[in-house]
Parts: sequence; structure tokens; C-alpha cells
Amino acid sequence: MKFLIDECLHPSLTTVANQAGFEAHHVVHYGLRGAKDHELIKRAREENFVFVTNNATDFKRLFSREPLHSGLIILVPSISPDWQRQMFQAALDEIEEAEPINSAVEVTLAASVITVEVFPLFSDK
Repeated sequence: MKFLIDECLHPSLTTVANQAGFEAHHVVHYGLRGAKDHELIKRAREENFVFVTNNATDFKRLFSREPLHSGLIILVPSISPDWQRQMFQAALDEIEEAEPINSAVEVTLAASVITVEVFPLFSDK
């Protein structure tokens, strides 16, 4: 699996993925700073990236229009880099056995408890 990390998240998430044995790129370091959401989805689709963001509303909508995608990881709410790393690690632990193809992995934090939910997310067209 390989991951493309949105610019709304800390670049250190690439290190979390790399240490777990995965390839990861942050959009800023990948030359996509300021790219439009549809451009990011196109790149993720073309290069088989699981896309990682905290922009749940826009990317759930956009990915649900895709007939096939490598997956979406959503970290909510927008929080400190340390919590982002812990939440991303929880997502990686959840999906290490099975790639999240046509799925969303939503990781939430409430009262210092991290919860991971995986659900289908694709176009039925």
C-alpha cells in the first residue's frame, strides 16, 4: 500500500507510514501544494494511492463518485501532529491485513479515545 497525505495534515505522517513499511508522500513534497481536490483525487487514482485527509465532507463526496479507488483515510477532528500520528497509526493497524479498496477508514478522537470505522465508499454506477 502507498499513501498520499493531504496538505491539511502534518508531513510527519509519511514517517509513520514509512516506519510501518509503507510508501507515503505528502502533497507538499510531491509538488501538489495548493492543488484542487479533484486534482488530488486524479493523482491518487492514477498512482493507486490511499488518500489521507481530515477534509471528510469534500473527499467522502468526491470518492463516492469514483467507481474504483484505493481507499480514503479520514482523521477527524483537526488536531495536533502528535494526535494525527497516533490516529494514522490506528488506521494503519486496522488496514494492515486488507487494503481499503473502495472504502473509507474514518478515525475519530473523542475524550482521548481513538475509534476506527471502515465502510464502503464508491459509486454504484
